[in-house]
Amino acid sequence: MHIYKMCLHFSTFVCVFQFFVLCHGMLQLAQLLVSGYLKGSITTIEKRYGFSSQKSGLLAAFNEVGNTVLIVFVSFFGSRVHRPRCIGIGAMIASVGVFLIALPHFISNEYITDSNNNTKDNSSGLCKSPNISKQTCDQEKTDSHLGVYPILLLGQLLLGIGGVPIQPFGISYIDDYAEKRNSPFYLGILFAVTVIGPAFGYMMSSVLLRFYVDIDKMSSSYLNLKNDDPRWVGAWWLGFLMAATLLLLTSLPYLFFPRKIKNDGGQEAQIRNKGGGFPKIVMRTLRNPIYLLVVLAQVNLAAMVAGLATFMGKFIERQFAQTASFSNMMMGGLNIPSAMLGIMAGGVILRKLGLTVRSSAAMSFAVILFTFVPRSSQQCSNACSCSDEAFNPVCGSDGVEFLSPCHAGCKTVIPDKEKGLNYMNCECVASTGSPGSAFPGPCGNKCSNRLIPFMILSSITCFVASLSHTTSFMMILRTVTPEDKSFALGIQFMLFRVLAFLPAPVLYGRAIDTACILWGKKCNKTTSCSYYDLDLFRHSRTQIMIFSFRRCKSLSLQCLANGKREKKKTCTDKSKLNPAARDDTLMCKDTKQSVCARN
Repeated sequence: MHIYKMCLHFSTFVCVFQFFVLCHGMLQLAQLLVSGYLKGSITTIEKRYGFSSQKSGLLAAFNEVGNTVLIVFVSFFGSRVHRPRCIGIGAMIASVGVFLIALPHFISNEYITDSNNNTKDNSSGLCKSPNISKQTCDQEKTDSHLGVYPILLLGQLLLGIGGVPIQPFGISYIDDYAEKRNSPFYLGILFAVTVIGPAFGYMMSSVLLRFYVDIDKMSSSYLNLKNDDPRWVGAWWLGFLMAATLLLLTSLPYLFFPRKIKNDGGQEAQIRNKGGGFPKIVMRTLRNPIYLLVVLAQVNLAAMVAGLATFMGKFIERQFAQTASFSNMMMGGLNIPSAMLGIMAGGVILRKLGLTVRSSAAMSFAVILFTFVPRSSQQCSNACSCSDEAFNPVCGSDGVEFLSPCHAGCKTVIPDKEKGLNYMNCECVASTGSPGSAFPGPCGNKCSNRLIPFMILSSITCFVASLSHTTSFMMILRTVTPEDKSFALGIQFMLFRVLAFLPAPVLYGRAIDTACILWGKKCNKTTSCSYYDLDLFRHSRTQIMIFSFRRCKSLSLQCLANGKREKKKTCTDKSKLNPAARDDTLMCKDTKQSVCARN
C-alpha cells in the first residue's frame, strides 16, 4: 500500500510537471509570437505612420524598458513567491499591452497615400496634373494618428512589464523539479519550442500584410494598388488582435498550478533565504567570473540578433527588391527554423556528451568562431511643377526609376494588359527620336538573383550560432549557487535588455537612416525614407555585425581560460560536498560558497 501511494504520488508529479513544461512552451510561444509579428510588421507600421527607422527601432525595443526596470527585483523573489501564479498574472498584463498596440488603427482615419492613389483615375499623377490637394493635408492635420506613437510605446511598455516573470520563473521552476540529467533536455525542448513563436509571428505577418490596412473600413476594389506596390500598407493591426487573444488564453492555466509540485519544493526552495540579503546575492553573482563572461558573450551575440531580427525584413525588401510579405516568409520559414534546429542540436549534444563547464565554453567558442568566418535624374521634370510629396514610382523604358509619372515627364496614359497602365510621352525618359514610356512600379535591381544564396548562407549561420544557446544557459545554471538561479537568470535577462535588446534596434535603425537619400514628405512634414543608398545600407549593417562577433569571440576566449583555471580547483573535504549538485559541477558548502569544477 505504501509503495502504491509512492507510485501514485510519483505519477502525479510527473504529469503535473510535464503539463507545466507544455504550458510554459505554449505561453512563451505566444509571447514570442508577438515579438516576431511586431518585427515582421515594423516596416509597415513605419510606412503607415511615417516613422524613421531609428524611431521604429525604438518602438520595437521599448518593451525592454518595462522589463529591465523590474526583472532583477522580480527574479530576486523567485524562490519566495508563487511562481506559476506570477507568470499567469504577468501574461495577462502582457495581453492587455498587445491589445493596446492594435488600438491606433481603430482611432485613426483611413490611410491615404496621396490624391493620385485613391481612385482609378488613370490621368492622375501626370505632368499636367495639379499638386496634392489641400483636402488631404487638412485631413492629415486633424488625423488622430498624431498621438499614435505614445500609444504604441505604452503598449510595448505593458508587454515588457507583463513578460518579466515568464522566463526567469519558468526556467528556474523547471530546473528545480527536473532530474539533473534531464534538465538540459527539457530546457532544450523549451527553447526550441519558443523559437517557433517568432517564426509563427513572421509567417502570420506574411499572410496578413497581403490584406490592405483599411480592410475593415473600405473595399479593396476601390484601390488601384496591389500588394507588390511600394505604396501598399498591409493590415498590420490584425495580427496583434490574434496574438493578444492567444496570450490571454495561455495565461489561464498558470492560475491553477501549485506553488510546489512535490513536498520538498525543489532544490532552490529547500535553501531559499540562505546566503544573505539582496546586496550579498548581487555581489556573489557578479563576482562569478564564468557567469559574467558567459552573459557578456551572450549579450554581444544577442545585440546582433536583435538588430537583424528587427530590420532583416527591410534589408531583404530593399536589397533584393522583394515585398514585405515575401521577406517575412523567408524569415519565418527558413532562418528561424534553422535556429530552432541549432538549439535542439545543442541540447542533444550537451546531454549526450555530458559537457563540463570547460568543454561547454570550448564548444561555444568554436561555434562563434565558425559563425564569424562565414539614384535617378529628375531635373527635366521641373517644368511640370511636380509635387515634392508625390510618391508613385514608375520605371522608364530606359531602366531609370522616377518618383512619379510627373517626375518622368509623362503626359498621357493608356491601359496595358500586362502591367495595368502604360505612361506615354515621358520627356525625362531617354529615348531615340521621341519621348519614352514608363510602367507603374519600381525598376528593381540586379541583386534579385542573389537572394537564394544569401538565404542559404543566412540559415546556415543561424543554425551554427544557435548551437551554443542551451550550452550557455546550462553553464550559468551550473556555476551559480542553487538558491541564486532565479536571480542569476534575472541579472542575465536584465543585461540582455540593457546592453542588447534595447540599444541594438535603435543603433541599427540609426545606421539605416544614414543611408537614406530621399525622405518622403506629407503636408510639408518628413515621413519615412523612400530611397536608400543600397551600398551604404549594406555596409553599415555588416560593420555592426563584425563588431558584435569580435566582442563575442574575445569573451568566449576569456571564458575558456577561466574554465581551465577553475578546473585546477579541488574540493578537499569530501564530507562537505553537497550531493544534490551532481551534474557538471560540484558545490562546496563552505562559507564562501565557492564553485569547484569536477575533475
